[in-house]
Amino acid sequence: MSTRLLPLLIVLMAGVLLALGFPLAVSLAAAEQQSVVVDRLDDAARFAAQAQFVTDGVPGQDERRAALEEELTRYNDVYGIHAGVFYRGDVPMAQAPWYWEVPLAGQGRQAFAEALLGRRSHDPQQVWPWQQDGRIVVASPVVRDGDVVAVVVTDSPTGQLRSRILQGWLLIAAGESAAMLLAVGAAVRLTGWVLRPVRVLDAATHDIATGRLNSRVAPAGGPPELRRLARSFNEMADNVEEVLEQQRAFVADASHQLRNPLAALLLRIELLALELPEGNEEIASVRTEGMRLAQVLDDLLDLALAEHASADIRLTDIGELAAERVAAWRPLAEEKGVRLTGDGPAVTAWADPIALSSALDAVIDNALKFTPRGEAVTVTASAGGETSTIEITDGGPGLTEEELTRIGDRFWRSGRHQNVKGSGLGLSITRALLFAGGGSIAYAHHEPHGLRVTVTLPRTPPAARPAFDPRA
Repeated sequence: MSTRLLPLLIVLMAGVLLALGFPLAVSLAAAEQQSVVVDRLDDAARFAAQAQFVTDGVPGQDERRAALEEELTRYNDVYGIHAGVFYRGDVPMAQAPWYWEVPLAGQGRQAFAEALLGRRSHDPQQVWPWQQDGRIVVASPVVRDGDVVAVVVTDSPTGQLRSRILQGWLLIAAGESAAMLLAVGAAVRLTGWVLRPVRVLDAATHDIATGRLNSRVAPAGGPPELRRLARSFNEMADNVEEVLEQQRAFVADASHQLRNPLAALLLRIELLALELPEGNEEIASVRTEGMRLAQVLDDLLDLALAEHASADIRLTDIGELAAERVAAWRPLAEEKGVRLTGDGPAVTAWADPIALSSALDAVIDNALKFTPRGEAVTVTASAGGETSTIEITDGGPGLTEEELTRIGDRFWRSGRHQNVKGSGLGLSITRALLFAGGGSIAYAHHEPHGLRVTVTLPRTPPAARPAFDPRA
């Protein structure tokens, strides 16, 4: 979320800084040029004041013309600015350098024409730092007896002006960059301040979703709305944990409390059977149903304990453990005429050995139940990447695609296997035992027929791996 919010804040702040910076840069350039234009207008007015006393054909005026020419020449030598006084017919009264003439077109001609009308020229077009050939032309009229008799024209280079504008822009850019860095730092702090409670809330939610119901959010920091959300989340988690704990306690207590009455009932059934003829089908059926009910109660109690107990996770040789379970179940497999084989090289994983043993017992028992005589059940341990696996395959009838999505649900059994002994809780207990240790169990078809059960366990210690998500 921060990768989406932080760029948005940075783009917005950059837009604000640019929106302020561009007008400031334009204003700076205009101010620098206006200062130059005002200075040139003052110079032109001074030259115009000198030129209005120069009259052609009048004795003694040549000295004034010479003084004006000397002033213009010194002005050009010192500042490098072309300056001249021209009559209406573009005839020069005096100019420096001597070869300079009034421009015949463009900005200079427009300024000259405006001055002939008795007013100073308009402000020239803005000069930008990248305009290498830019110049500023200013014209001012020479008025004598109320008539415009000549025009003073100055044509200034813009190198220094462009340099000052560029320096001002660089200062603005430096200020904008510093402001942008401060804005980025503020955006990072703001984003962290806003999203820190969200990240904590997300982590706590993930922990609860993966079975750690004691995870809570510390309602500190962040906006008030998120602090209220954290408190509400903790209240919800407390209620959920309390409800689940009540459910587990109810299942465990109910299973435990029903065992004594059920044991007494089974005893009375046996006493009743003594009064009936040998081989009575009804009493045999009642005895079978009673034993099945006792098995269901035992499995419910095991499931409640499996969901409630904490795992003792340690580095375990799952290959050796799988070989032990195969050896323990081989006598029953031989009795049923099923080949039970195991391939258990030295493969390690982090798991609860007792819980893993119980899970393997449930899976192997389930495989032996549905594998017909003459077929094989194979247990194979292997390692790859960050996980180790134990794969149990059987040669039974297998399951359909729809049944594969239901396998592992509590009390679920395939309609084709209702006559097979069991309560439908074995694989649910297996999943709870594996999940407590960070493992998982998956089911798939086995070719040419049968079921493949894959138990996956992590190879990294709990502190060095992310929280396990069973939805993965």
